[in-house]
Amino acid sequence: MVLKAELHCHIEGAASTGLVERKAVKYGANVSSFVQGGKFVWHDFTSFLRAYDQASMLFRTEEDYADLAEDYLLSLSRQDAIYSEVFISTDHAISAGLDPRAYIEGLAEGMRRAKAATGIEGRMIATGLRHKGPDAVLAAAQYIVDNPHPLVTGFGMAGDERMHAPKDFTAAFALARSAGLGITVHAGELSGWESVADALDALKPGRIGHGVRAIENPDLVKRLADEQILLECCPGSNISLSVYSDFPAHPFAELAKAGVPVTLNSDDPPYFHTDLAREYEIAATYFGYDDDMLNKVTETAIKAAFVDEDTRTALLERLYPDKTVRVADELFAGSVSSS
Repeated sequence: MVLKAELHCHIEGAASTGLVERKAVKYGANVSSFVQGGKFVWHDFTSFLRAYDQASMLFRTEEDYADLAEDYLLSLSRQDAIYSEVFISTDHAISAGLDPRAYIEGLAEGMRRAKAATGIEGRMIATGLRHKGPDAVLAAAQYIVDNPHPLVTGFGMAGDERMHAPKDFTAAFALARSAGLGITVHAGELSGWESVADALDALKPGRIGHGVRAIENPDLVKRLADEQILLECCPGSNISLSVYSDFPAHPFAELAKAGVPVTLNSDDPPYFHTDLAREYEIAATYFGYDDDMLNKVTETAIKAAFVDEDTRTALLERLYPDKTVRVADELFAGSVSSS
């Protein structure tokens, strides 16, 4: 059995169609335009965003978010996952009419319920939305720094990477880093290798969300390997959004062979008709990964996770119950948080 860990999933985008339909009944909403036959229906990036936003707006209370986190982590546990990090957005909470503290507490309660039931560990990465601009991202960072929560252990930036330059967001990331939060940035997905290089130069993350377009520049690939900057890869998402034409064209294996730390993640799983188990299956089927290699991917994720060292050691002991675990000298850049 291959145990799994996930570092890159947007919590609103993880809502199953079944849960969305139950919330639609609760709030008297009609979701038939984007949920059909138990699947989310969309045909391009604009309609994907529309479906995502409409479904997300059905989560309006602290208990709704507890249900969402519990439902998703329980589904991960059924896929033999032992660890999950999810991206959260206080901007989304505010747009849904929910106090950010209630939003975070609801998600934390759902994580606690799932852990009590299955043992799965969960953490949150707060994000600013790039397309909202530098002031909004700084405000998102300021809120998390001023209102710390033990399960919020990282800060990142999502949204349209084609808008604004990474250097515009240095204040937000400096603030988050000074508070001991792990740093990750979405880059190198819909934009090219320059997006990754600019993020590294300006924001100094320990991890890059996606980052696969780095393959377009051999010098950048070498830099990622030399500096051990981890890429949170999401092959299923990349194919669904036509970043690559098919799985054989995806650079996951090539990046790994070059020495870049890579992990497998589901991004917005039900929208891309995937889940974490499917991502591991993709690696086995298309990238030639056997069980030992897949366990190594999980080990890489745990060593790069934004968790305290006691939790990291415990997770590695679950992954390798018959081995003596020593991790202090083998962590990736930016992996250690103050949690």
